[in-house]
Amino acid sequence: MKIGMCMFLWTTSVSKKQEALLKDIKATGFDGVEIPVFAGAPDDYRKLGEMLDRIGLQRTAVSAMGDPAMNLISPDAATRKTGIDYMKWAIDCSAALGADKLSGPLHSTLGAFSGSGPTAAEKKRSVASQRAIGDHAGKKGVTIGLEAVNRFECYLVNTMADLSEHVDVIDRPHIKAMYDTFHANIEEADPIAAYTKHRRNVVHIHISENDRGVPGRGNIPWKETFSAIRKSGYDDWLTIESFGRSLKDLAAATKVWRDFAESPEAVYRDGYRHIRDGWRKAA
Repeated sequence: MKIGMCMFLWTTSVSKKQEALLKDIKATGFDGVEIPVFAGAPDDYRKLGEMLDRIGLQRTAVSAMGDPAMNLISPDAATRKTGIDYMKWAIDCSAALGADKLSGPLHSTLGAFSGSGPTAAEKKRSVASQRAIGDHAGKKGVTIGLEAVNRFECYLVNTMADLSEHVDVIDRPHIKAMYDTFHANIEEADPIAAYTKHRRNVVHIHISENDRGVPGRGNIPWKETFSAIRKSGYDDWLTIESFGRSLKDLAAATKVWRDFAESPEAVYRDGYRHIRDGWRKAA
């Protein structure tokens, strides 16, 4: 198992400016960080990867699409192509970074709603978009972890059952699922069973408290969660996700307008110990 820290808490554009912070994250004990991919070129991420190598941090990548002009389930073919092109760019940047996983709600426009649930036509368009994305991801050695997101942020896939079924239909080895404790706490009648039943498709896990604050201080059933994850044989990333307000579009889509902890240090230092100790106790 590896413990990661998502950089969303501070920025959506990690650079040398965060070098001291990254060194402290490493000193805290983290195995790696999750790097937001929203702007720049593959060469920028290659240089960032070199800095992370020097610090000794492994990495995954995360992104989202908040612009309806790149909606992957749009009835407009040109709009879908724009979204596919964005995803191909994000995959290229992730590969250059040295990340073999790119996760997030990478199936539809975050924060955009039709006024009803997903239609059969939207799901069909999603399958076609994801297959094109998955084929490119396979060539680059990157696996996409699609995220089931709560009903207040998206409508295409809200539960792990919906997501896992969709991944099965997409049927591409580099299009899989991620599990997020925050979203599961909202949408699942049984968050633990939602993970266990669909473990076969899960390639990445976000550790996020019910208020997106410090893991361990809220009402997520952590003992049962860590036990289920460990018993399932999962032995990959457990990455803390907590949000800041640096990207206005993302903050608006995820309904972030306040701080969720007394300090960022509390989130990653206390959060690291929470995961480390919880995992050990689940043995």
